[in-house]
Amino acid sequence: MGRLGWRVMTAAALAALSVGAVAGCGGAASGGAKPPPAQGRPGLPAQQPGQSFYVSDQTSAARELARTTGAEAETLTRIADQPSALWLGGQDVRAKAEDLTVRAAAVGRTALIVAYDIPHRDCGRFSAGGAADASAYRAWIDQLAAGLADRAAWVVLEPDAVAHTLDGCGVTAAAATERYELLTYAVQELKKQPRVRVYLDAGNAGWLKDLDRLAGALRAAGIAAADGFSVNVSNFYTTEQSSAYGDRLSALLGGKRYVIDTSRNGNGPLGDRDWCNPSGRALGETPTTATGRPGVDAYLWIKNPGESDGDCGRGEPKAGDFWLPYALGLARS
Repeated sequence: MGRLGWRVMTAAALAALSVGAVAGCGGAASGGAKPPPAQGRPGLPAQQPGQSFYVSDQTSAARELARTTGAEAETLTRIADQPSALWLGGQDVRAKAEDLTVRAAAVGRTALIVAYDIPHRDCGRFSAGGAADASAYRAWIDQLAAGLADRAAWVVLEPDAVAHTLDGCGVTAAAATERYELLTYAVQELKKQPRVRVYLDAGNAGWLKDLDRLAGALRAAGIAAADGFSVNVSNFYTTEQSSAYGDRLSALLGGKRYVIDTSRNGNGPLGDRDWCNPSGRALGETPTTATGRPGVDAYLWIKNPGESDGDCGRGEPKAGDFWLPYALGLARS
């Protein structure tokens, strides 16, 4: 299917992703928050030298590592010691964005965030949910922007939202128009924050084939004001495949730059239709801005490696739950 597919944004799943609790009850962040001490496990640096992005000890992999010992713990550090994105959706977004970016700023790093609250999210599939309506979404974006303030952050905006307007999943023409307007609003509001970069999601190499049509949808969704677009979010296409796809799309968008999700693409896809916890996959390139590829701003771990894509009919954990055997398989490969 080539979609995200894995995320049912329950409170439990979001809490596992958060720096606080991603699905708590609403409310703006309190003012005057003090930067917490730099984080890291005893005997290890809080942040690895040369890394631009913030490595949180509150990711699902880091939390699991605190409960793991021996050889498994050593293997799991290959995930926990790398920066991965915080997915934000639902209530209390301002407090969560502020918490993460304050922590990142305290150690001189850039926070990675996914904004994921568009109305009618994921066409009612695994990751169904999102803001109740257009007005609620604009208010949610306002709160996210306020939480980021003047601190450094890269935001991947609404994975799948544009592609789902084109793939026949049931988004009506009127709903698509509203979605483009909301995404344009989101880009504009987030870009008012001086140190925020915004990447509007553009699907993956195995999904939409008509890139002219996709480029038109991205333009309607405000790509002109964004820093670029993201590809391969939560998918497995190799960096070569993803960069070829990104380059073609960039050429249609006046040279817009892009980022690639390399969190699980080390062995490429098992098949174009096998996106749900496919076996034998591997971690890809670690997050970096030094890609050596013209047009590619960074390799990022946007999907958090080790979190289940959902119950794919084989007894896997529900979407968003950390799954230690799968995480170890990714790290060992």
